[in-house]
Amino acid sequence: MRIEPCLLSLIFAGPALAAPGTVLMPENPAARAQQEQYGYAEAVIVGDTIYLSGVIAGPAPGETSLEPAYERAFAHIASILARAGASWADVADMTTFHTDLPAQIAACTAVKNRYVKAPFPAWTAIGISRLFEPTGITEIKVTAHRRPR
Repeated sequence: MRIEPCLLSLIFAGPALAAPGTVLMPENPAARAQQEQYGYAEAVIVGDTIYLSGVIAGPAPGETSLEPAYERAFAHIASILARAGASWADVADMTTFHTDLPAQIAACTAVKNRYVKAPFPAWTAIGISRLFEPTGITEIKVTAHRRPR
């Protein structure tokens, strides 16, 4: 049986992965209550790495353009990063999950480009059938590294 090197690192680093970090919860009481109900944090900081939970973009009633939904999501991510001591410039990896990738990627990219500048993070865009939030169209997940102070 062959065990891939990445699996070996997970096996031998198991206790380190469980090390407690700084947990950031939403400042909004309703959002905090929902995250406590489902048992997840807005972000967790372990060492110099910041792991954000996915942020959902969804259009508000009456919006005909997708850009306002993405603007709210990217701005919210920026505010979480700021609370964690980082910014979009510190993002190393971004994954976006789209319910209709071909129809959403242009608007998502247009807004992303207002926040994310070179040198660019790694980015994976994935098409999916649905999100947990029924009105959501895209979920955006990022990992960032805090710079030495």
